[in-house]
Amino acid sequence: MKILLICTHNACRSIIAEAVFAKMATARITAKSAGSNPRGQIHPLTIKHLKRRGYDTTYLKSQSWDDFDDYKPDVVLTLCDQAAGETCPVVFSSSLKIHWGIADPSKNTENETNNFDDAINTLEKRAEKLLNENFENMSFTELYTLFEKVI
Repeated sequence: MKILLICTHNACRSIIAEAVFAKMATARITAKSAGSNPRGQIHPLTIKHLKRRGYDTTYLKSQSWDDFDDYKPDVVLTLCDQAAGETCPVVFSSSLKIHWGIADPSKNTENETNNFDDAINTLEKRAEKLLNENFENMSFTELYTLFEKVI
């Protein structure tokens, strides 16, 4: 299954999700992240906390969803409120669209470590639940239900 993880700036939440799926999903899921209005650089705290948690960050980059015209994702997964309300490009029209709202851990630096741990833990749990299912043989409707169920 191919997943495109969308967050407006592609600097924090979608980057974390890409790292989580890359580490946990192995060959079953290919996940890439992008933004509708990417910053062009990953938030430094995102890199800091992913590394702290043992994630490889060397391949991660902030990029536009326009860079994925040929990717043809099965699922477009939005992770922030802004991206959830945006209209995806026509190229993704046949993709299943799901929203997994995650609070932006970079917004409140007072509880920085806890905020990043919460975001990473949440995404790890959701990915684990998804990977415990036989999603490869599910219909479009069953797949939608599964993604909603793992929240």
